[in-house]
Amino acid sequence: MSDEIRTVTVVGAGQMGSGIAQVAAVGGFEVTLSDVAPGQLERALKDIQGSLTKLAEKGRIEQEDLEPALLRIRTSAEPAPADLLIEAATEDVELKLAIFGRLEQIASERSIIASNTSSIPITRLAAATGRPDRVIGMHFMNPVPLMPLVEVIRGLETSDQTVAEVVAAAEQMGKTVAEANDFPGFISNRILVPMINEAVYCLMEGVGDRESIDAVMKLGMNHPMGPLTLADLIGLDTCLAIMEVLHDGLGDDKYRPCPLLRSYVEAGRLGRKSGRGFYEYR
Repeated sequence: MSDEIRTVTVVGAGQMGSGIAQVAAVGGFEVTLSDVAPGQLERALKDIQGSLTKLAEKGRIEQEDLEPALLRIRTSAEPAPADLLIEAATEDVELKLAIFGRLEQIASERSIIASNTSSIPITRLAAATGRPDRVIGMHFMNPVPLMPLVEVIRGLETSDQTVAEVVAAAEQMGKTVAEANDFPGFISNRILVPMINEAVYCLMEGVGDRESIDAVMKLGMNHPMGPLTLADLIGLDTCLAIMEVLHDGLGDDKYRPCPLLRSYVEAGRLGRKSGRGFYEYR
């Protein structure tokens, strides 16, 4: 285990937060999973148990490691002090800033505060604290237990020591680390989300139907799923939020969100989580 980080608190018990808690527990860290929403922690623990059971059945983790991993996760409505505090709330800058303020109150001098944001500038989040050298981005990929990558983002003031400790912790969780600097969208979404946005333009302009657009990228470019299917998985509201960060932060019209994407979000067609996006789900 990392010599520096032994305890982890994850704030936000949604799909991303519960996945982060799971991989941290499997990696041997003592984990506190926190959420204020009634019933969310109970649902998260059920999802984690189901995920671990499936992974054990597929031989991706040892059966005897399943129960100890579950025992390393405790839940709490309030975040607990830890060596590594990971914010995993929805992609809302004001919400994240409020959580960062709460985490700074409980953090020890050596604690690291990380955000799982997919686009919000780490430097902006760090500036709201009195410890910008101990703030960093940890962008896990969805679904967290299956995707091997963590994008580690260094803010303007993030120290080399903080980066080293977080990289070691991520590797202990079984992840491969890609380091990025704090530019809009970082590496992953600077490349991915404009591709999704262009696919939505193709749909809006009648270049092809949804199935053909997805088939070209899946079967022609060897992507595991088409961009419209992927957008539904990510959440169309999240895709739109990232496009707006790119457009505002870089000031280039090539990052302008497609009007159809905005219309779908306004209509509540958010993808899998709402039952309907570019495709329909039951």
